[in-house]
Amino acid sequence: MGLFDALRDFSLLTWLREERQSRRLILLIVFIALLLDNMLLTVVVPIIPSYLYTVDDEAAQMVKNHSMTPLSPSSTFQSIVSLYDNTTRVTGFSPQMSTAGPMSLAPTFVSPQNQSDCPKADDQLLNENVKVGLLFASKATVQLITNPFIGPLTNRIGYQIPMFAGFCIMFVSTIMFAFSSSYTLLFLARSLQGVGSSCSSVAGMGMLASVYTDDEERGNAIGIALGGLAMGVLVGPPFGSVMYEFVGKTAPFLILAVLAVLDGALQLFVLQPSKVEPESQKGTSLITLMKDPYILIAAGSICFANMAIAMLEPALPIWMMETMCPRKWQLGIAFVPASISYLIGTNIFAVLAHKMGRWLCSLIGMLLVGISILCVPLAKDIYGLIVPNFGVGFAIGMVDSSMMPIMGYLVDLRHVSVYGSVYAIADVAFCMGFALGPSAGGAIARSIGFPWLMTIIGLVDIMFAPLCFFLRNPPANEEKMAILMDSNCSMKTRSYSTQGSSYQMGDDFDPESPE
Repeated sequence: MGLFDALRDFSLLTWLREERQSRRLILLIVFIALLLDNMLLTVVVPIIPSYLYTVDDEAAQMVKNHSMTPLSPSSTFQSIVSLYDNTTRVTGFSPQMSTAGPMSLAPTFVSPQNQSDCPKADDQLLNENVKVGLLFASKATVQLITNPFIGPLTNRIGYQIPMFAGFCIMFVSTIMFAFSSSYTLLFLARSLQGVGSSCSSVAGMGMLASVYTDDEERGNAIGIALGGLAMGVLVGPPFGSVMYEFVGKTAPFLILAVLAVLDGALQLFVLQPSKVEPESQKGTSLITLMKDPYILIAAGSICFANMAIAMLEPALPIWMMETMCPRKWQLGIAFVPASISYLIGTNIFAVLAHKMGRWLCSLIGMLLVGISILCVPLAKDIYGLIVPNFGVGFAIGMVDSSMMPIMGYLVDLRHVSVYGSVYAIADVAFCMGFALGPSAGGAIARSIGFPWLMTIIGLVDIMFAPLCFFLRNPPANEEKMAILMDSNCSMKTRSYSTQGSSYQMGDDFDPESPE
């Protein structure tokens, strides 16, 4: 039996060595990295608002009890039990009470309302909007700052080292979440996660774009990778809320840390992150890419679509605590419809968007995000959140699965086919949504209310949607247009793919995808 296990392990190692350069294995690594990163991103959504409210409430009660504690001897009392008539007397020097007098002892009952998961809609609960919003936004803010450095770095040293560095940083952040009990340490852990996420997402997407050079194949691969992101978003909130209520705050983060170690071992063996593998050609500068209006439209779609769910994450649990009196586990379950529909949307439109037009898929998705987010405040209970949250997740899946491949396609069409910087821009757009969403959303929800917050972001998405029309037929730059003209091909370009420095354009080229 031991020999059989050894042979089986040997065959697994042999297969991994043979498949080390396989595109499927690289796709699996990126899928797992995005899965764990977004599980950590969303597992805190149901935990942090309730945990911080509990900590602040306990601190407020301690301050209140301390202020009610008598400080002078004149206001101290002692209870004395009389053995003569079995009565209890209170002695002391209070001016409001006599020195000695009978006091009846009655059992104290706590109101059931105070023991439920339904806190009062007081200033303390409303202030949690701002604190939770800033905490959630810290990750995206740090990631936003880090991305412009990670993109050019991948062009110089390759994708492997930043990918592995992202795992190491995410592991440290997960351990900090598990054992931190103060707002400051939780804030630091969330911020540190932003650095790890920047490394993993930019390097992962750039790696996929470099190994999947055909536009349609690239769209399918990125759709599968976004499925990992969707799975993390799907599993994170219910996993965190259930574990938090029945096991405690530490347990879900320790489980994620163990899974992260397994992912790091796979990266270490397959990617060999000690090797420096720079790109063979110099990529377009980050500033030049950011001046491209078509890249900006695609980035704006990613930003505003994801800003909708980013505003929901900190504000929805608190609004539910105010209006619906939910159990702790229900705070995470409320996000399940959005997560499931995001997973469905990214998988369906990874293939369908290429056929129907990615610009049209994104335009419809932006409109659907706006309409669905406007319907969220109409819910009266947790069941009323199912349909609008499902619509929000499905629509964001349409936008992400359309715009992520378009970013790589625009670089192929209008710039040098090096992808680290353009996916840094895509990740910046994603982080802008998750930085501005929670921070601004928490303050807006506190000042004018949750329904108005949803109205504002819903209208922004609807008004931005028509801009996606400009991505219908983006023009190539002058150099690549000259290549098209020199090919003596007067037919309209149907597809565009790159392999090294060769370009294939036209309706009659061989559609077989390069390996």
